[in-house]
Amino acid sequence: MNLYGLIGYPLGHSFSKGYFTEKFQQLGISENHTYEKFELADIQDFPALLKENAGSLKGLNVTIPHKQNIIAFLDAVDEGALKIGAVNTIKIMPDGSTKGFNTDYWGFRWTLEKWAEFQEVKPTKALILGKGGAAKAIIQALEDLGLATQYVSRKKEEDTITYEELTEEVMKEHLLIVNTTPLGMYPKTENFPAIPYSLLSDQHLLYDIVYNPLETTFLKKGLAQGVKSVHFGLEMLHGQAEKAWEIWGE
Repeated sequence: MNLYGLIGYPLGHSFSKGYFTEKFQQLGISENHTYEKFELADIQDFPALLKENAGSLKGLNVTIPHKQNIIAFLDAVDEGALKIGAVNTIKIMPDGSTKGFNTDYWGFRWTLEKWAEFQEVKPTKALILGKGGAAKAIIQALEDLGLATQYVSRKKEEDTITYEELTEEVMKEHLLIVNTTPLGMYPKTENFPAIPYSLLSDQHLLYDIVYNPLETTFLKKGLAQGVKSVHFGLEMLHGQAEKAWEIWGE
């Protein structure tokens, strides 16, 4: 049996198992390919997971909270993932060695390049809400596409501005706003990032990487203010999942 899976904690909101189970059925390989969820509260348990499934485990996806702390446990890390500082896909080689990759980058970039309103507005600056592993991949993708980026967080740091610092001028300059926080994710769907929604214009683009629910409160509030367009997180997930499958098959 060829085993694939997802590590993280908690995994109640996971999309990957359903996606890959359906993919294996469509490809006619479900008899000898399976995808499981492996809840790891402590990343120190990762080596034991590999040992328990030696021989059958071929690849893993990595989600919150392990995208950054997994790196220390891998034998090799792809140059792009190293630059980003986060891994969300692991390939397990025939000899049992592990290599980390970041497919969040590819999933996000792919969706931006296909987003008609993004091509139309051509924003030059973006606000990134949150500073987790996904945020790093998104910033790398945006910078590679020529955009200047600015972290926004509740906590003031050297490279970060706070939500209170989102003035009219800052909002006017940054026409793309990407939510990389879990705010608004099921089951706490009423939550949303504390940006000044009243300062949004018909030239603003809002992107939420949360995919459950599809239309978050963040996006709904933006639409109520008449923003140019919003982008759901589900398509990014599809893109990064396909890239993961490509990596595992290489």
